[in-house]
Amino acid sequence: MEKDIYILAIESSCDETAAAVVKNGREVLSNVIYSQIALHTEYGGVVPEIASRKHIEKINQVIEKALSDADRELSQIDAIAVTYGPGLVGALLVGVSAAKAISFASGLPLIGVHHIEGHISANYIENKELEPPFLCLVVSGGHSHLVVVKDYGEYEIIGRTRDDAAGEAFDKVARAIGLGYPGGPKIDKVSKDGNPDAIHFPRAKVGDAEYDFSFSGLKSAVLNYLNSCQMKGEEVVTADVAASFQKAVIDVLVEHSMDALVKLGYKKFAIAGGVASNSSLRKAFEERCAREGIAFYHPSPVYCTDNAAMIGTAAYYEYQNGVRHGFDLNAMPNLKLGEK
Repeated sequence: MEKDIYILAIESSCDETAAAVVKNGREVLSNVIYSQIALHTEYGGVVPEIASRKHIEKINQVIEKALSDADRELSQIDAIAVTYGPGLVGALLVGVSAAKAISFASGLPLIGVHHIEGHISANYIENKELEPPFLCLVVSGGHSHLVVVKDYGEYEIIGRTRDDAAGEAFDKVARAIGLGYPGGPKIDKVSKDGNPDAIHFPRAKVGDAEYDFSFSGLKSAVLNYLNSCQMKGEEVVTADVAASFQKAVIDVLVEHSMDALVKLGYKKFAIAGGVASNSSLRKAFEERCAREGIAFYHPSPVYCTDNAAMIGTAAYYEYQNGVRHGFDLNAMPNLKLGEK
């Protein structure tokens, strides 16, 4: 019988300070998240310097609680995992420094994890049967990637955003229509009371790359609509604008993903990242995948937003593949998926 592997994972790439203990890659024993959303809301978005300082304040408490909740001592852990990119450099440095210190003091191996690989791996936690190969759409505040998951730790990006990420567009439009930060959950909620066909907003196609995304033009179209209404003295129905904008984003995400699935022949599809918790997006994919006979996977909302359990899951497969990092591991804010 193979030995169970316990990984203590740390995530601090943006504005969540998180730590988790994961057993054998798919069993989450603890998942502690300290969110800074309330702190950054008054600024309308994440302030990197404030995020970094708050990570420093909270990281030791979060790590201690993760071990306590999992009922494990550090001596019962097999490896330390940490997000080392991409993300905010100051925020990443806090997590990387903590992980290196624990690794040095305990003698446990250190494993640096790519943040996007963590989001993809979040699908393994609740979908025990899911194994590569499959296609995954990663949609968050900073990323919109269409990724072929060839194997554990082996990825090919076939589509990416040329400008704004989907989550970034949600935040900017939410701010423009007076909903505030964070935009994604607020637009999702308000859209339920709106008519998604009230306003036709553009759906961009990138001519030389059929799976790439572009949301900057859509964002501009919403701003132009709002300005036009203001100049004409016309009433703006916030719920209709939110619903119509959200439908435009979802239509593009669904069409690009389904085109890739059909052309590449994959029968398994997953979504990941903060925007993957959007209820309308999930429903749209559920309906299309059911129609096309494709198995659809998605994490629970707690595993869509930034968390350390997903980092522990990704690290388990890196650990099994023999990946180890030295104490020269550094924060890499622009780390590309597939880089080691």
